[in-house]
Amino acid sequence: MDYFSIIISAVLINNVVLVRFLGLCPFMGVSNKLSTSIGMSAATTFVMGLACGLSWLLEFYVLQPLDIGFLRILGYILVVASVVQFTETVIKKTSPPLYRSLGIYLPLITTNCAVLGVPLISVREQHSFIEAMVFGIGSALGFCLIMVMFAGMRERLQLANVPNAFAGAPIALVTAGLLALSFLGFSGLVKGI
Repeated sequence: MDYFSIIISAVLINNVVLVRFLGLCPFMGVSNKLSTSIGMSAATTFVMGLACGLSWLLEFYVLQPLDIGFLRILGYILVVASVVQFTETVIKKTSPPLYRSLGIYLPLITTNCAVLGVPLISVREQHSFIEAMVFGIGSALGFCLIMVMFAGMRERLQLANVPNAFAGAPIALVTAGLLALSFLGFSGLVKGI
């Protein structure tokens, strides 16, 4: 499989949020404002891409050679937590307003199931290191795309005349469902995926 197919698959066809249903907590929790969702998307993109590569290295240079695959999830969590801590420190130093606006969601990237799920999927699909990095970055870009699109929709929904029964979370869930349905149109875009 070529790298372009991996990226298209990860961003559009097998989107980590809309198809695999991973990362729904930040998807619903941080998508109220476009600026916050862009910051969270950038942080998650960095963490997911780096964690996928580091997890691949851990898998194929430590876990498999030592035959300790049963420690896979624990090892991946340690990798993700380290990358998140590094990212949190960088954001705190470089952009204090973004750090404050992300609040509790920034350290919660550690428990974001998408950040852990993408390296696990990559190992299951037996990607090479470059394919794992491309898959991680593609999945992160797909997460970013959905977060930004959904945040833009939610900002517009706040200005819309929505019936009281649908105001707030219900209309957000309906919108997320319609967004997921629209991404079904991309299935079959790349042959063999």
